[in-house]
Amino acid sequence: MAVMNPYNYARPRNFIKVEPDVKEEKVEANALSRPLKTTSFNKADQYLENKVLNAKPEELTLMLYEGLVKFIKKALIYIEDENPSEVNYNAQRAQAILDELRATLNQDIAISESLESLYEYMSFKLVEANIEKSEILFNEILEMAVSFKETWKEAFGLKD
Repeated sequence: MAVMNPYNYARPRNFIKVEPDVKEEKVEANALSRPLKTTSFNKADQYLENKVLNAKPEELTLMLYEGLVKFIKKALIYIEDENPSEVNYNAQRAQAILDELRATLNQDIAISESLESLYEYMSFKLVEANIEKSEILFNEILEMAVSFKETWKEAFGLKD
């Protein structure tokens, strides 16, 4: 049985190639100072950019699910650390991923309507969890996100 990909993209929307920022920093060395050039575009950034640009649409969706799980887990860690600004930041990153998943749904495929409803519910619960700083609500969303990720991997035979 063939599985249809309900997403309608070949790479993430609004993907812009990032050029490295070159900055000059002064480093004190005895009485002499000289500027050093550093870039914020390191090998990890290059690896990630290549991974995204060369991924199949199914792999891109898996990356989004992985990011969703990661940011919800980070929000839970920061709840335990009592760091509300980091909880908020990570909850917003998770919401952005849900927005991307919703925006890229191909409405011509029947399952898209159901997925959109589920993403909307998760997004609503994320806002609620973020406002209340509720571990219970974050865990509910995390359970759903992990389920999406695992189902997607199984349906398309993908690896982490």
